[in-house]
Amino acid sequence: MILAVDIGNTHICLGCMRGLEIGRTVRLTTNKLKTDFEYAADIRHFFTFFNIDRSALDGAIISSVVPPLTNAFAKAVELATGVTPLILGKGVRTGVNILIDDPAQTGAGLVAAAAGALKLYAPPLIIIDMGTATAISVINRQGSFIGGTIAPGVALGLAALSSGTSQLPNISLEAPPRVIGTNTVDSMKSGAVLGAAAMLDGMIGRIEAELGESATVVATGGIASSVAPLCRRKILVNDDLLITGLAAIFERNRRR
Repeated sequence: MILAVDIGNTHICLGCMRGLEIGRTVRLTTNKLKTDFEYAADIRHFFTFFNIDRSALDGAIISSVVPPLTNAFAKAVELATGVTPLILGKGVRTGVNILIDDPAQTGAGLVAAAAGALKLYAPPLIIIDMGTATAISVINRQGSFIGGTIAPGVALGLAALSSGTSQLPNISLEAPPRVIGTNTVDSMKSGAVLGAAAMLDGMIGRIEAELGESATVVATGGIASSVAPLCRRKILVNDDLLITGLAAIFERNRRR
């Protein structure tokens, strides 16, 4: 059994994996002010809460897009489990052939999601990671990562709208009953949530036009399950895509 950890800007996802079989997963709030001991306590609590035997753990892997937390969380894993984690980065074999201008610029989360998608689905693939940012990755028919797009996430856009205006309130992230809002709150929900769905539909169409063929579309991330069902295009939702990718990467490097 391994512990897979994905550190994002908003949440940290922990998952216990046996091969590609997902055991338990949990999300923690990302907090740059926490110490390694505090995160170690969170990890211990995760194992205790779900009655998971820590002695069965024989490995761990971390992907992170929050550099200040990477080493602290790696230390936390060691403190909580006695296992030294593999950190996704330079020198780690991922199985993802990256063909962008500078492969080193590809975020660890995007690489993990691509690795997970390639394990589960046949390319070509369009992978939508809906977190703090909405990042779309494109995998061509040959299974190579050829690029993508990055846009503000839905929650981030709403927060900017509220903080940057004098009269617009903070609202919950849910779809309104109609596209045409008849009050301020429903109008904001329409623009943010239905607008995000419309953006995804449009971007998928444009990406497929450049690819010259249709692709399987997979969405992951904390907001995916709220937005993907509102899209007109069929989108598969897989909340555990990054954790699956991390498990696949770990096994590839363990064999090595």
